[in-house]
Amino acid sequence: MLIFRWLLFALLISSALCFVFYLGTGRVYYRRWGLVILKWAVIAGLAFFAVLGLSRFMVV
Repeated sequence: MLIFRWLLFALLISSALCFVFYLGTGRVYYRRWGLVILKWAVIAGLAFFAVLGLSRFMVV
């Protein structure tokens, strides 16, 4: 579970950095990379909460 948290944190930080670079430089590919990384951060977050929810249902 710790790996999922660090992965999610790293994805969110790198997405934010891409958006900051986009604001600083105005180059469109930074925004595009930021959106792609943000998409994967959302997918990783959903996977984290799915695993968390399944582990709660499996414990009897």
